[in-house]
Amino acid sequence: MLHISDLYMHFGGIRAVDGVSLTIESGTITGLIGPNGAGKTTLFNVIAGVHKPTSGEVWLDGEDITGLPPHSLFHKGMLRTFQIAHEFSTLTVRENLMMVPPQQSGERLMDAWLRPKKIRAEEMNIGARADEVIEFLQIEAVANELAGNLSGGQKKLLELGRTMMVDAKIVFLDEVGAGVNRTLLHVIGDAVLRLNQEHGYTFCMIEHDMEFISRLCEPVIVMAEGQILATGSVESIKNNDAVVEAYLGTGLKNRVGNRA
Repeated sequence: MLHISDLYMHFGGIRAVDGVSLTIESGTITGLIGPNGAGKTTLFNVIAGVHKPTSGEVWLDGEDITGLPPHSLFHKGMLRTFQIAHEFSTLTVRENLMMVPPQQSGERLMDAWLRPKKIRAEEMNIGARADEVIEFLQIEAVANELAGNLSGGQKKLLELGRTMMVDAKIVFLDEVGAGVNRTLLHVIGDAVLRLNQEHGYTFCMIEHDMEFISRLCEPVIVMAEGQILATGSVESIKNNDAVVEAYLGTGLKNRVGNRA
């Protein structure tokens, strides 16, 4: 699905991403972990077109997408969520979802004048899809609530829901569990698993909660100082001395606990 080859991202003398090569297989949920400052979010930003890499290549389904802007990648089926949710705070949850599908007829002034029936029919179809997403995510109680009034966890669910409004090939989740209570985190985890298993979504997620990673991810990739430190199963990662040392400055495996 996604292949990254010898990717570098420099900010002045800082090598935030330092020669990263990796492959994300179709149909997987890949975890990306590492200590703060490891380069995880910068890597996401380069893949998603926010930053053009200093050098290296990013390939999606055999197509070189290196340096393409986010809106172009959106149309190719690459979507991402953010550590801090980016909702339209003055629109309802349902309206936020309905904003996602591109090239809606109502966005064109001439269609608004000349094809009002077409617009209404299209809006009904998009609204029906939004209702399906709301039901899938179990957020019916807040469907008509302004998005700005949602809790942090509900906003993360809304961001996930927006990826369901289009045909996503691969979704990048940036700390979807950050600031989310355990109950909502379980709901988010269930939704990610169902999207993966029932709808074939491919995910890559940055996360610090190893319990959450353990439940969802195979494989797990560890970054440190802009480089790939290790790749493997959750258990192999937990028992990797180099990984433990990157987090804790020690090779004592029994100090890993549930932090990552």
